[in-house]
Amino acid sequence: MLNILYKTPQKSAYIIIIFLALTSTIYNVFLPLHGDEAYYWMWSHHLQSGYYDHPPMIAYMIYFSNFISEDVWGVRLVNIFSMSITFIYMYKFTKLLSDEKTALTTVIIFSSVILTHAGFIFATPDAPLTLFWTLSLYYAYKAFFEGKRRDFILAGLFLGAMMLSKYSAILFVFGVLIFSLVKKRSLFVNPNFYLASFISVAVIVPMLYWNYQHDWISFLFQIGHGTTQTYEIKPWLILEFVGSQFAVFTPVFTALLFFFIIKDRLYFKDEKLFFLALNVAVALLFFTYKSFYMSMAPSYSAPAYISGAILLAIIFHKYDLKKAFKVALGVAIVFTLLARYVLLVHLPEVQRFMYKTKEVVAQFYTHAQEGDHFYGAHLTTAAYLKFFLPNHPDTDVATDDRYSQYDMWRDEQEWHKDGLVLARNTQREGLLKKYYKDVELIDTYVVVPDKRVFYTYRVSNAYTQDELKKRAK
Repeated sequence: MLNILYKTPQKSAYIIIIFLALTSTIYNVFLPLHGDEAYYWMWSHHLQSGYYDHPPMIAYMIYFSNFISEDVWGVRLVNIFSMSITFIYMYKFTKLLSDEKTALTTVIIFSSVILTHAGFIFATPDAPLTLFWTLSLYYAYKAFFEGKRRDFILAGLFLGAMMLSKYSAILFVFGVLIFSLVKKRSLFVNPNFYLASFISVAVIVPMLYWNYQHDWISFLFQIGHGTTQTYEIKPWLILEFVGSQFAVFTPVFTALLFFFIIKDRLYFKDEKLFFLALNVAVALLFFTYKSFYMSMAPSYSAPAYISGAILLAIIFHKYDLKKAFKVALGVAIVFTLLARYVLLVHLPEVQRFMYKTKEVVAQFYTHAQEGDHFYGAHLTTAAYLKFFLPNHPDTDVATDDRYSQYDMWRDEQEWHKDGLVLARNTQREGLLKKYYKDVELIDTYVVVPDKRVFYTYRVSNAYTQDELKKRAK
């Protein structure tokens, strides 16, 4: 099979990309919406230049996918587009560094790992981050090694877009600065380098201004979200994060990549390969360091494997590791197919918060009366209600929950109107009675026995602001 693919590398690469895009689009029809996706979709109906939790790019991209469809699969077209373009530029980049066969190997590696397939499914800020990281990587490389102004301009534009996708994009900037200091100090006297820097800053000015207007609230949230007060080293968290890398990029590919990055001194002599290896190392080392103190999601390091897959393809061809490649590929395909199967068929166990949410909201709506306002007891529950209720009415969070975009939009004087509240897993009567005089549990849905229960409350007669202040005393 591999021999057939390598006879026409470019054609085979595009067949793989199209196949993944089509099959993932079909797969996404059958996989329920995740709460985070509903939350980001909700942003797309309230476009602005910044949000409490993340920069705005995911909302912008979902806004455009909404013109095609506002069904679950339509929201995830953001992923299909982002990952498909990522593949195309990974192919182009590898071809630039090596040849067409090595470029096809990059596509095969990246298409076989779990991390990539997760990228095709869930519409989160990681999707645009992956897209614009790849584009920035490609055009930064061309700018640094070919020196054309056009490539510097494009690198600056895509770097700005990456910063509008997720704040962890700053790691790419650190990698570029380290590379410039170590291998390309001539860049600091190149006007095009500063032109690219100016363009990237210009792109993010609206997001920076939004943060300025809101006392840098989004930056402060992410800093607080990613730091710890104690700095107590927790070995089990380190093992958890490092072990997760062997899962998401699969064991053999991860082991080979780490082994050759550490072993092969060629990267320090070859500027082009050093550029790639540094891009892998900066992200992985940063999140490994963070895992000393707190839990890190496996997906945080995903951008590292864009360069990692390219580097690994070059390694396989340079050392003629045909047998190792086949073994690694076989393991990766088994892992990925198993993960795809389990996620879809065993959804109640592995993603119970996604399971039957549409049906729950439909049952919730049967209790609606004219003039009702709709609330969730958690931000994702409120987002689910907006997504699945007819005509997508505005919703809010009824109880004290973690601070979110809902709190930033809310007019406190208009909060807590009569209506319905949907809560999950634990009853919320005590919290609701803090704001309402009348709270009635009117329905219970047992979705997954002993694991997931939804409760519907009718709430009315909210306390006034003066009454709330008196009760607080």
